[in-house]
Amino acid sequence: MKKKTLGVITHNLLIAFLAIFWLIPIIWLLATSFSTYPGMNTSTFFPAEWGIDAYKNLLFGADTVAQFPNWFKNTFIIACFSCVISSMFVLMVAYATSCMRFKMRKPLMNVAVILNLFPGFLSMIAVYFILKTLGLTNNHWGLVLVYSASSGLGYLIAKGFLDTVPASLREAAYIDGATEFQVFWKVVMPMSRPIIVYTVINSFLAPWMDFVFAKIILNAGISDQWTVAIGLYNMLERSLINTYFTQFCAGGVLVSIPISVLFVIMQKFYVEGITGGAVKG
Repeated sequence: MKKKTLGVITHNLLIAFLAIFWLIPIIWLLATSFSTYPGMNTSTFFPAEWGIDAYKNLLFGADTVAQFPNWFKNTFIIACFSCVISSMFVLMVAYATSCMRFKMRKPLMNVAVILNLFPGFLSMIAVYFILKTLGLTNNHWGLVLVYSASSGLGYLIAKGFLDTVPASLREAAYIDGATEFQVFWKVVMPMSRPIIVYTVINSFLAPWMDFVFAKIILNAGISDQWTVAIGLYNMLERSLINTYFTQFCAGGVLVSIPISVLFVIMQKFYVEGITGGAVKG
């Protein structure tokens, strides 16, 4: 009994240590965002003087370097459009592979899984030149296209969830004369709320946090067209960091708020979607 208790205490202490270690950078970023000193201060963990000047300057004092309201708006629009299109693609592909039977179904599923094993950034040069040929570089719609185009390949978790929907319900709908779309929209989707929420959150997170593709495609240097990730990264240039580092920290805090609120609200459905999608492959 004592050995078991000691094991539990050690386990909890280890988790607590890792949690504190993980939280230190976040606490430092949050504390620094309230510093009245505009540059980076590494001499103390907490700022000597506290204030909200960084937030005021970031939100209401836009200049040629810091244009956070524009960046936030651009990122939000791109994320919303990408989220809607990507979610539709993922759910439709998941439905087709889970509930429909057609020739080459399994080979196509295997190809999709294999393609997903390759990191997306390996294709970024080819994607860039394709978009350049189409005149979609330095264009927000080009980014939406990049984020949405291959999203259907990430169907596997959603398919696992749809596999748990009873086939008898779909068969009953077919007998009543329902079309394939009606079965998808009126029978399967209402029973798949957890996986829909999971898919929507994932589809929103990808463009919201992405830097690599956004930096490559929006490469003209027009700062008011940037996303939040590019704009905040630009503040860390050697010539700017001593003036804008506190604003960079404030921007990092502001960017995390919508995602944190969304995740807290949808956490129950998010976890159900993951566990439900893990039941079957």
